[in-house]
Amino acid sequence: MSAKRLQKPGSKPHRSRRTTGAVPLRNRELSWLSFNARVLQEASNPDVPVLERLRFLGIFSNNLDEFFRIRVASLKRLVALGPEAARLMGTDPRVVLKEIRETVMEQQKRFDLAFGEAQRDLAAQNIHIITEGELDEDQVRFVRAYFRDHVREHLIPIMIDQIKTLPSLRDQSSYLAIRLTPARKRGSTYALIEVPTHVESRFLVLPPRGEHRYVILLDDVIRCCLDDVFAGFGFAKYEAYAVKITRDAELDLVDDLSQRMVKKVMKSLGQRRTGTPVRFTYDADLPKAIHDKLVRKLRLGRDDAFLPGQRYHNFRDFMDFPDLGSSRLRYRALKPMLHPAFADKPGRLLKVMRNRDVLVHYPYHSFDHVTDLLRECSIDPKVTSIRLTIYRAAKQSSVINALINAARNGKAVTAVLELQARFDEAANLDWGKQLQDDGVHVIYGVPGLKVHGKLCLITRMEKRQKMRYAIVGTGNFNEDTARIYTDHALFTADPRITREVRQVFRFCESNYSISTYRHLWVSPFNMRMRLRKLIRAEIKHAAQGRNAFIRIKVNNLVDDAVIRDLYAAGQSGVRVDLIVRSMFSLVPGVPGTSDTIQAISIVDRFLEHSRIFVFGNGGTPLYFISSADLMTRNIDRRVEVVCPIYDESLQQELATYLDLQWRDTTRARILDAELANEYREPNPGEARVHAQVDTYRWLHRPCRASGAAAEERPALHTTD
Repeated sequence: MSAKRLQKPGSKPHRSRRTTGAVPLRNRELSWLSFNARVLQEASNPDVPVLERLRFLGIFSNNLDEFFRIRVASLKRLVALGPEAARLMGTDPRVVLKEIRETVMEQQKRFDLAFGEAQRDLAAQNIHIITEGELDEDQVRFVRAYFRDHVREHLIPIMIDQIKTLPSLRDQSSYLAIRLTPARKRGSTYALIEVPTHVESRFLVLPPRGEHRYVILLDDVIRCCLDDVFAGFGFAKYEAYAVKITRDAELDLVDDLSQRMVKKVMKSLGQRRTGTPVRFTYDADLPKAIHDKLVRKLRLGRDDAFLPGQRYHNFRDFMDFPDLGSSRLRYRALKPMLHPAFADKPGRLLKVMRNRDVLVHYPYHSFDHVTDLLRECSIDPKVTSIRLTIYRAAKQSSVINALINAARNGKAVTAVLELQARFDEAANLDWGKQLQDDGVHVIYGVPGLKVHGKLCLITRMEKRQKMRYAIVGTGNFNEDTARIYTDHALFTADPRITREVRQVFRFCESNYSISTYRHLWVSPFNMRMRLRKLIRAEIKHAAQGRNAFIRIKVNNLVDDAVIRDLYAAGQSGVRVDLIVRSMFSLVPGVPGTSDTIQAISIVDRFLEHSRIFVFGNGGTPLYFISSADLMTRNIDRRVEVVCPIYDESLQQELATYLDLQWRDTTRARILDAELANEYREPNPGEARVHAQVDTYRWLHRPCRASGAAAEERPALHTTD
C-alpha cells in the first residue's frame, strides 16, 4: 500500500504518547486534533468544490469550538487537581494544554491559507466576499439601508470604560471590540458590540453587477455603519476588531430521580451561558491597549487559551454560505433511494419485516422508512404499543409527530428521552414537555447512565399473541442527520432480537430489572465481556492456523483495555483492520506491539458515523452493528446496544460495505504511528475507489437486494 502526502496537519502527535505497562497509548485530545486536521485537509483539497470547502472550514471551526468547550474545559479542571491529575490521565494536563495550543495555532495558519484560496477560487467564479472598505457608493447605500432596517435595532453597545467588570459575554458569539477616537480631544473610548447572528444572517448578498455576485459579512455591515451607531458623540475614527469567548460547556449533573434531573439540567443550562472561559480568540491586529483592557475586565487567567486569529470568528456560519453561481461549486446531490424491500409497499412495512430482516444504509437510503413505519403503526388497530429512544431529534421531527399521533390514537407510547445529550438538553426538555402534554409516557433517561442506544420496539396483537418488531441502529432517529451521517438500521421481527430489545426498555422503565442477554451486547452489563471474549477467540483461531481477523469501524477508539486486547490479537497473528473517524489512542506500527495492525480514517462529504464489528470466527464470520464507540464511557457508563446480524445476505451487505470503505483511495488517510494523515493512494494499475460515492452506486444496482448480478452504472463524479 503506497501513500502520498497531500498536506500535513500541523500537529506533532508523537509527543503525546504515553505507556501504561509498556503499552503505547496516544493522548486522545491530540488525536482528536489530528482528526480535525483531516477536516481541514478537505477544506484545502482542490478536488473538493469550492463551496464545499467553505462548508468544511465551517465544520472545522464548529468542531474546534466544541473541543474547547468540552475537552479543554475538562483538562483545565484536571489542572486544579495538581499531581493527582497526571496519575489519573497518565500525563501532566498542563503539558497537554500547551501542545493543544501549539497545534491549534499551527492549524489556524493552515486555516487562513485555505480560506484565502477559497476566496480566490470564488472570485474566479465571479463570487466576491468583500469588506466594507471595498464597497462602492451604490453598495454603501444598500448596506446602510439594510443596516437601518434590519440590524441597528439589535445592537446594544457595551461601553467598556464605564464599567469595572464586563457582563458575561454570550458563549460562541462573535463581538466587535471598538476603539472610538474623538475629533477634538486626545485619548480613545472603547466599546463592545455583539454581532447579532442569532437574529440576522451572517451573510448579506448585494445586488449583482452583470455576472458578478457580491457577499458581505454582517461583521462588516456593522463596521460600515459604526458612525450611525455612535452618531452625536463626536467621534471621528472607528476601529473594530473581532473577539470571541468560549466557555466551559460541561453539565455537572448528579445521579438523581428524573424530576429532579429535569431541574438540574435546566439550572445547568443557565450556568452554561456564564461558564468559566476556556478560550479568548481575537483579531491578531487587535491593539494591545484593547487586548489588555478586555483581558482584565473579563477576568481571564493565565491558564486560559489566548489565541490570535484573523478578521472573522465563528466560521461555523460558513456551513450556511449562500448558494451562488453554478451547481458545480457544490457536490452533486446523491438523492436518498428507497430500500428495495420497502419500495412500493406503503402501509405494509410490518409485513415485510415479519418475512425478512432489512438493513437500511443511511444516507444512501431514505429515512422515510422509519417515519412511514411509525405512521403505519399509529393507525394500525392491532398495534398496542410503541417504545423508542430519543437522543437527538430533528428540529422539525416527524418522528416526534408520529409518536404523538400514535398516542392520540390510543397506543401506549413510551419515549426514553436522554436529558444529557450534549448541546441538545434544552431541545429535549421541550420535546419531553410536548410529548407528555400529548399523552406519551416520557422516561428521562436512567440515573447515572446516558441512554445512547438506538432502539424502537413495536408490539402488535396477531392471532391472540404478541408479535414484536424492532429497529436497532447505529444512529439517532433523526431525519436531519440521516441525510448527512452514514449509519445503519436493522428492521427485524426476529424474536431473538426483539425479546432482548424489550428487556432493554424494561430496564429503562424499572432500573432494578436486570436481564440476561444472549444475543445483544448491552452496556454496561455485558458489552466489555462479549467484546473481549470474541477478541480472545480470534487469538485462539490464529494459534490453530484458522482464518483469524478483526475488522472494526467506529468513530472513536480510546479504551485502554480494548487497545491492549487488540495489541495482543495483532501480536498473535490476527489480522486487525481498523476504520476510525476521529479519536484514536492506539498507536499502529510499533515493532513487536502493533506492526501488524492497519488503520485508516475517512473524511468526506458525509460524516462517517456507523459502528460495525466483524470477527473471522474461524471461517464463519460474525457481524455486529453498534450504537457504541470503543470508549470507556460507552462501554461502562452508558446504555448502549450492539446487535448481531444473523441474516447471511445482510452479512454480505455489511462485508461489501466495509470492503468499499477499506479499499478507499480517494478520501482515506492512513493512521500511522505519527498520525501524518497521508492520503492512501491506489497501487500501480489499480482504479481509484471512492467509498461513499461507490457505495451509492453499489446500492443503486438493479436487483442488488435479491443478489442477482447487475450491470454496474457509470461512475458518479462528485463535482458534476
